[in-house]
Amino acid sequence: MRQGENRSHAARMAPVKFSSMLKKLLPGLFLAISLYPSRGQQGFPPNSIYACLAGLREARVPVISAHRGGRFIAGYPENALETFDYTLRQAPAFIECDVNMTRDSVLILMHDRTLNRTTTGRGSLDSTGWESIRELFLVDDYGRETPFRIPHLEEALQWCKGRAVLTLDVKRGVPFSRVISAIEAAGAGDYAVLITYSLEGALEAHRLAPELVISATIRNEEELERYLASGIPPEKLMAFTGVQARSAGFYEKLRQNGIPAIIGTMGNLDAKAMARGPRVYQALFQAGAGVFATDRPAEVFDAFRKAGR
Repeated sequence: MRQGENRSHAARMAPVKFSSMLKKLLPGLFLAISLYPSRGQQGFPPNSIYACLAGLREARVPVISAHRGGRFIAGYPENALETFDYTLRQAPAFIECDVNMTRDSVLILMHDRTLNRTTTGRGSLDSTGWESIRELFLVDDYGRETPFRIPHLEEALQWCKGRAVLTLDVKRGVPFSRVISAIEAAGAGDYAVLITYSLEGALEAHRLAPELVISATIRNEEELERYLASGIPPEKLMAFTGVQARSAGFYEKLRQNGIPAIIGTMGNLDAKAMARGPRVYQALFQAGAGVFATDRPAEVFDAFRKAGR
């Protein structure tokens, strides 16, 4: 996945208050659905993006997005279905994952353009076909081989239905049309979000699949105004606001337009929370961030669960 002034004033913040139901959540259930099962979610499939967005907009609960499905977990590599399952056992979460393409145009889950870091293979995806890739094993973030294979996108789309929302980071060179066709073929539109990096990309994705929700890079008011004038309905947008805190005023403008704010805490903000404690996440939520894209989903979940006690 893919910057803002710091608003670290957690010491002055009152504890975040949540329903006691939060403490009873089963792993894999989405916070918004469990906490806010009223009119906003009626008629939506369980754990679908539409139910989740209704909870975000109406109940104002924090949401976790697991970067690459889970990172820095011994024995569990990024972009693996087994890691997705492990993550959901630790915390309710979106699963952010990367869509890449092999030499023979097969869509797979992989962040890098080479096999070297995350698999037992070597070489580039551009020069390796699916029949060779499917025989490889995934390697965790500590360089250890695991028994897990590289997932085909279709596998992930079948896996997610009824379980969790997949936010699909479509890597450079992968056509949106191919990814959208795969989503439609799997019947997974209720559980998929397309990540885009430019207004042009968002417009293309919306033109091809107007029913899908899009994650767009919106880091300031100028970018927000461009999207509001683009013709993409705000209810089909989520705003990736970067990896630094934004002003409460900017978050409020997003909220007024019904656009949930995603903050990328992976990296610096996760490291800050490791050093200073869970109030880092709580202060970001109080300022207006709603979705936490993190390498530490279990810790973020625990930070908000403890705040509700």
